[in-house]
Amino acid sequence: MGEGVTAGQNLELDAAIAETRAKYQRANAQSAERHEGAKRALPGGNTRAVMFYEPFPLTLTGGRGCTVSDLDGHTYVDFVSEYTAGLYGHSNAKIAAMIKQVADSGWVLGGPNPYEGRLAQAVVDRYPAIERVRFCNSGTEANLMALSTARAVTGRAKILAFEGGYHGGILTFAHGGSPLNAPYPFIFGHYNDIAGVTALIREHAGELAAVILEPMMGGGGCIAAKPDFLAALRAETAKAGILLIFDEVMASRLSYRGYHGKVGIKPDLVTLGKYIGGGCSFGAFGGRADILDRFDPASPNAFGHGGTFNNNIFSMAAGFTGFTEVLTEEALDRMNGLGDDLRNGMNALLGTRNVAAQVTGVGSIMNLHFVGHPVRSPDDVEHADPRWLHLWQLEMLLRGQYVTPRGMIALSLPMTRAEIVAFLDVFADFLDGYRSILPQQI
Repeated sequence: MGEGVTAGQNLELDAAIAETRAKYQRANAQSAERHEGAKRALPGGNTRAVMFYEPFPLTLTGGRGCTVSDLDGHTYVDFVSEYTAGLYGHSNAKIAAMIKQVADSGWVLGGPNPYEGRLAQAVVDRYPAIERVRFCNSGTEANLMALSTARAVTGRAKILAFEGGYHGGILTFAHGGSPLNAPYPFIFGHYNDIAGVTALIREHAGELAAVILEPMMGGGGCIAAKPDFLAALRAETAKAGILLIFDEVMASRLSYRGYHGKVGIKPDLVTLGKYIGGGCSFGAFGGRADILDRFDPASPNAFGHGGTFNNNIFSMAAGFTGFTEVLTEEALDRMNGLGDDLRNGMNALLGTRNVAAQVTGVGSIMNLHFVGHPVRSPDDVEHADPRWLHLWQLEMLLRGQYVTPRGMIALSLPMTRAEIVAFLDVFADFLDGYRSILPQQI
């Protein structure tokens, strides 16, 4: 039944959820109607699973700065931030002007454009582990390309990944994995388990092409890798000739030099995505020059890498503008500092009320978990009662705070201390309103 929860509290929780759902449905009739209509052509009215939640998701119609608006006329402070891709907010003037300039000059031109080389150079200049880079269309695609590259370069087949990890729609390992996953031969380790993973690497050293992980798990629950865990992975993979891949599709926004720059460990390959396209579709894989130079089409036996929209001008131009003109080191540090303040503030509120819950994460990315024990890997939250997060999400939405159903929170550059203070006030109100039934720390 969960930590510190009685049978009576379970009944009260179910009743509270039913009442909150009813309020949500009354407040969002047009979103409900749109959702029902979409079911006629889209399975479940949905084409992106992470966007769905019960009883139906809000239909968003626009956004300004760090707010979004829905079909029923409500405005929310956006703490979803497009699952970290919305780092720039929804209306940055510099990025908007560049997109308009590109739209006015024509697109799908079928050749190199002025922006792709400049964006590539900016990425190489900023991230220590990236000596060369290639672009694609999503973080999922970037990880597929990195894994396939590792297999081709090493001549080995197997990949070591981590239980509960996520590297894209067909590289998802939560709850036993997905039947849609790409058919790589995977070996799975436990995140932050130095002894166990070291043993796995040594046992399979001759078969492993790569070890892939997020140095701060995003979809896995915003759990940071311990520095000594990352150091052990770097040492063991280097010793065995195994490529170490850091998936920094989310985590790169946590430091100006990327997460690997933050912790001072250089992987062989790094994957990027989400925000770096300036709000347009984007993915990239980069790393050591000797590996990436295998993609030079002027070289003998070069690896082929196509993709109609790899260098699409919207992503290249918007990405270059955002990355070089908006995402300054000062701006990124300020946003991540606000994230630290929000996470610490939420944990303080939970602590003073003795609630069996905690907020994990780093900087501007975090996750609320209704568990009372330490969270070091996805295993530690696997059996958390999902009803608490469901109630929390709907109640926060009703209070004007746009949050995710899984408890993940991501900040954006337009946010100020005012949004953080307001969120903490609303969170405190939620905790106090349900104090009698929230799980208590034992």
